[in-house]
Amino acid sequence: MPDARRFFVKLRVKFSKHGVLRFIGHLDVMRYFQKAIRRAGIDIAYSAGFSPHQIMSFAAPLGVGLESNGEYMDIEVHSLTSSKEFVDALNAQMVEGIKVLEARLLPDNAGNAMASVAAAQYTITFREAYQPAFLTQSVMDGFIRQETIMVTKKTKKSEITFDIKPLIYECRFQEESRAVLLTVDASSANNIKPSLVIKALYEFCQQSFDEFGLLITREETYTNCGTPDAVSLIPLGAVGSEYG
Repeated sequence: MPDARRFFVKLRVKFSKHGVLRFIGHLDVMRYFQKAIRRAGIDIAYSAGFSPHQIMSFAAPLGVGLESNGEYMDIEVHSLTSSKEFVDALNAQMVEGIKVLEARLLPDNAGNAMASVAAAQYTITFREAYQPAFLTQSVMDGFIRQETIMVTKKTKKSEITFDIKPLIYECRFQEESRAVLLTVDASSANNIKPSLVIKALYEFCQQSFDEFGLLITREETYTNCGTPDAVSLIPLGAVGSEYG
């Protein structure tokens, strides 16, 4: 184990969120991590000014009611012994439902987690009473082969109708598990909710839709290491490297 070094670095922390904690909102999760980091004795950096706060940035806030295996936050620390010791120290302060999965050292030129988000992958299953008997892979193929997939999205001030097909990177149905695998644009400019895609699928099949029937898990959050015209998605954690 290398000696602790005194310096100023960025860490990208990956964590999961399950169980009853899926009903905890983003701001409460942020406050929870702030307290857990203090209890763990992590040498986190603070902002300057009259009211200093921990330097912490979350990638893409998770909707209330969703579970996740792929949440990310960036923090800055003054000292670090190893990625493993960091993860172990923080997990010792976690409650059931949240688990730190990894911590990676970011290169100096890495963008922050929130600005780097390009897409997210989801697994969507259905409550027992809402199982869609009509759904098969051939139905899914027909849905995604449409020239356009028009949806109406409500905003705070109005409704907008637009084509989400260019924003869907993957849409598959797993017959055995009766689950939909979905990868969609999750950038700040678009941020497509998985329920919006499933609603469009139900409308394509002329079936009534109830969002309550969905059980949604975010599996991974991605950044684009390609170009806007040639998208190449990699997990946010792949940008950094293990330390120690």
